[in-house]
Amino acid sequence: MDVHGSCLPKQRMSYGLVWFKRDLRWQDHGPLSQAAREGPLRCIYVIEPALWLQPDCALQHFEFIRESLQVLDGHLRTLGGCIEIHTGELPDVLNRIWQEAPFLRLYSHEETGNGWTYARDLQVSDWCKKTGVSWQEFAQFGVVRRLKTRNQWQRAWEHHMASPQQDPGNLIFWSSPPGRPLDMRAPTHLRHDPPRRQRGGRLLALATLHSFLNARSIGYRGSISSPLSAPDACSRLSTYLTYGCISMREVVQATRAKMDSLPPQASRHRAGLSAFISRLHWHCHFIQKLESEPEIEWRNMHPGYDGLRENEFNHAHFEALQNARTGWPMVDACVIMLRETGWLNFRMRAMLVSVAAYPLWLHWRLVGEWLATQFLDYEPGIHWSQLQMQSGTTGINTTRVYNPIKQAQDHDPQGHFVRRWLPRMRHVPAEWVFEPWLNPLAANELAPVDREVLWPIVDTKAATHLAKQRLHERRRDPEVKAGKTAVIEKHASRQFRGGKPKASSKPTQNESQMGFDF
Repeated sequence: MDVHGSCLPKQRMSYGLVWFKRDLRWQDHGPLSQAAREGPLRCIYVIEPALWLQPDCALQHFEFIRESLQVLDGHLRTLGGCIEIHTGELPDVLNRIWQEAPFLRLYSHEETGNGWTYARDLQVSDWCKKTGVSWQEFAQFGVVRRLKTRNQWQRAWEHHMASPQQDPGNLIFWSSPPGRPLDMRAPTHLRHDPPRRQRGGRLLALATLHSFLNARSIGYRGSISSPLSAPDACSRLSTYLTYGCISMREVVQATRAKMDSLPPQASRHRAGLSAFISRLHWHCHFIQKLESEPEIEWRNMHPGYDGLRENEFNHAHFEALQNARTGWPMVDACVIMLRETGWLNFRMRAMLVSVAAYPLWLHWRLVGEWLATQFLDYEPGIHWSQLQMQSGTTGINTTRVYNPIKQAQDHDPQGHFVRRWLPRMRHVPAEWVFEPWLNPLAANELAPVDREVLWPIVDTKAATHLAKQRLHERRRDPEVKAGKTAVIEKHASRQFRGGKPKASSKPTQNESQMGFDF
């Protein structure tokens, strides 16, 4: 056995159990590092059947995890250990392991996941108390558990990002049982694994970070809004951060180090990296909202908007959106790109939600469940906060309505993106590509199967006007206006004036638009 790792017979002593969740790396891994300092350890990942039955799960999520676990397992095996793959509900799996060979300590990262994982963690906590196992959790992002006030958050984020990375050092493995992540089999009910999605693993995460910091970030500012340039200009680290193939602290520190190393004349490159750091900050800001109020996954952030859309959900409109048959070429092209790649830049994500929320008048919950399965980088904290923000149910954010025709004209002026992803538009003349219904010859230029989507399923201008009118009527209600204060105090960003934090009722441009641009 080399000096980096060793394996002890399991009869000799107890051990610590490291539970990997959405933290599939070995570097800057607090649970692994702490367990290594305290004695022998075992590493486990658990396939939880009930988790994969949740409506926000898809096959692409499972396969990305499996690929990432393969890389993690390969690294641990070079050190004399492995990551064990177990199947079952967490308390049952822990109990089975503990009955076979009792462990004294459980280590994991905190997880701000969906409501199911929140309930699962409460069950794990109860199990640990009953068995006398000490469960130690570590911060995964710049998110603060049991945060008393938002005034403390900014300082906590900076402290976390500036702290030294956790080096696991010498690992002593309690045992090395057989079984590899390669043998993992996805639950048979799971669907949707885009053919052109990103692949998992820490090595690919590091390569993506390297290419972004050293080259692609030069075009970051000014290029992340268009679906043509965004796939290259964006960092493309969102999925690797979601599943913890690389830590947020690693990314922040590497970016700051790169900025410090740039020559004075590299102003454009430095500006791109600075904007990227800002978006990493907003990433954690949004996850903190779900951490502080888990109910926003299924309940309006501002209760004054209850009943605004829920009772009028039009399933025909929803199916048209899911099937890229809305009649707005830019919208339908974005749906197809997302379906094929598992990724879409944030401006286009915001447009999809805006179209769903306003002209189609769809409540955000079912739309959010569908989009969660489509986004490979689905991060619940950002996802549900953004669904509500773009739908106008937070009560504190400016109404943001994206006109799908204007978005196409602004970000795909020649129609290249629309024609790439929407075959029915490839032979439509440029002047009609975003509004084919205005072309007097359109019916002759489209195949019969496509003529039914020649016109948008609703009148864009009239439907949007009515939706905004209904939303603003609700906003003017005195009780709704009075309810803003509680939401601002709990969730709004802080502006520091004279060294003192002040809750902002008018979120910044970055907060209003922030999502997975990075």
